[in-house]
Amino acid sequence: MFRQFRSEVADALGDALASLDLPTDDLGIERPPDDMDATLASSVAFRLAGEVGAAPPSVATDVASAVNVDGYDYLAAVDTAGPYVNFHAGERYLVDTLDAAAPDAGYGALPDRDTSVVVEHTSANPTGPVHVGRARNPIVGDAVANLLAYAGYDVDRHYYVNDAGRQMAVFTWAYERFDESDLDEGPARERAEYDLVRYYRKGNAYLEAADPDDVEAAEAEISAILQGLEAGDDETYDRVGEVVDAVLGGMKECLARLPAEFDEFVKETRFMRDGSTDDVAARLKETDQAVYEEDAWQLELDDWGIDKNLVFLRSDDTSLYTTRDLAHHEWKFANYDRAVTVLGEDHKLQADQLDATLELLGNDVDRLGHVIYSYVNLPDGKMSTRRGTGVMLDDLLDEAIDRAREAVETRMDDRIRDDDLTDEDVERIAHQVGIGAVRYDIVSKQPAKAITFEWEDALDFEAQSAPFVQYVHARCCGILDEAAAAGVDVPGVTADSEGVVDADALDVDASVFETDAERELLREIARFPAVIESAADDLEPHTIATFTREFADAYNGFYRECPVVTAEDDDIRAARVALVAAAKHTMANALDVLGVEAPDSM
Repeated sequence: MFRQFRSEVADALGDALASLDLPTDDLGIERPPDDMDATLASSVAFRLAGEVGAAPPSVATDVASAVNVDGYDYLAAVDTAGPYVNFHAGERYLVDTLDAAAPDAGYGALPDRDTSVVVEHTSANPTGPVHVGRARNPIVGDAVANLLAYAGYDVDRHYYVNDAGRQMAVFTWAYERFDESDLDEGPARERAEYDLVRYYRKGNAYLEAADPDDVEAAEAEISAILQGLEAGDDETYDRVGEVVDAVLGGMKECLARLPAEFDEFVKETRFMRDGSTDDVAARLKETDQAVYEEDAWQLELDDWGIDKNLVFLRSDDTSLYTTRDLAHHEWKFANYDRAVTVLGEDHKLQADQLDATLELLGNDVDRLGHVIYSYVNLPDGKMSTRRGTGVMLDDLLDEAIDRAREAVETRMDDRIRDDDLTDEDVERIAHQVGIGAVRYDIVSKQPAKAITFEWEDALDFEAQSAPFVQYVHARCCGILDEAAAAGVDVPGVTADSEGVVDADALDVDASVFETDAERELLREIARFPAVIESAADDLEPHTIATFTREFADAYNGFYRECPVVTAEDDDIRAARVALVAAAKHTMANALDVLGVEAPDSM
């Protein structure tokens, strides 16, 4: 409804400006300031004031007078507030919103766009456990993929596996070189990546401290592994693959706890073995930007405003990660309509070089999008896997669950619902709230901003955190359970034999709402699909988190002011129950975009 209303506002405002011989290229349609009672507003008077030669409030009055609201389904009235032109939705807007949202558990999802998108995220090198510093990638990446799916795209989620670089050659050499008896300590957890990372650390320590002759011999063995991969030697692939697959298996188990799951794990050696990396290198050599300097083939990318050359081939004709990634991206373009990659801030230059080189190779880089994020820190500082000093994501999730369990147990006496929580219930809620707190706290921040994760903020039930917004869904569930027990028709509960809810059979009417709290909540529900659309267009899942906080405020205002099951009027009771059902669906799906579970009770 909000999307249609916004379209009607754009049409009416555009026609009004055209009738005044004013430009219509920038309508300035936006949400009104909080102190304005309007569904949408336009700041166009600010832009036109200089052209018209009048103050913005005067321009706004003239524009509003030229707007014709006749013939629209939802646009009912126009007025002004200072320099703003305000647009008001009519009664049908609220009625249709309730009819659409109350019975539809999938409310907010947009129609199929018939457009395929591959979202590549996480892609951490398989050298050991996932650590907290990199946790933002799977959390943001999974939310981006969820968001695009809700926006109607056909989404595949990929993890690009770096199984051909020096790190994996060192890992393979160390795994084959050392025995358990050579290692200093046991694994931190009984899982493959925690076991094998000890060999990787041992190998790096050896290369830094061993006798120079021994290091030289080790480097020769490492180089032979790299050369074997480049040459397509099956035995070398098998040796490296044994380590990669074992470590990756453990990493998958960790990521599944978030959860962050993938449709495909794409190995970079794939693009070495199929010849596409060699093809890319050969084509790059033929470009005017290719130069051979410092014993390597490089690209000069000054025309794209990039000072640092891109090295794409070593003197021994071995490729680099970026060369293989170019082949990888051309494969994406051949198989998908769009490609989105989630990258850490330390890969920003690499992303710029990649875009420029793909364009140089004749690709349409408008089909490629990047989400660049800063890293997550704990109060103690940054983390590292190479020396084993980092805090692992598993540790963070364990502590989140423990802290959430403690918080749930200490709040048992404050619960409003009179149902008894079993130990299993407490454990379920602890997982939902604990892991939800980690995900929500991380995804709710703008990706470019660095994060220092603080437990007190993430698990604050009273502040605008995951528990705060999750509690809205739990309250909705409690009210709907109470209504069903009282014999009131409940959307999602009152259904036919096939589980389909007939909105008309519910016999509810939003026009009976009389309080500002009811109408404000319904307006928030109405705009949810448009929030999905805008966030997907901008690849900004954090705006969905912002919506959940604003929605929680609107719902809590309704909850305080408007009794539902105990409402004295039958029509109002039915409409409020439907409103709670609509609110439940809205919050559940907003949280689902963020990858945060929506508890039925807390």
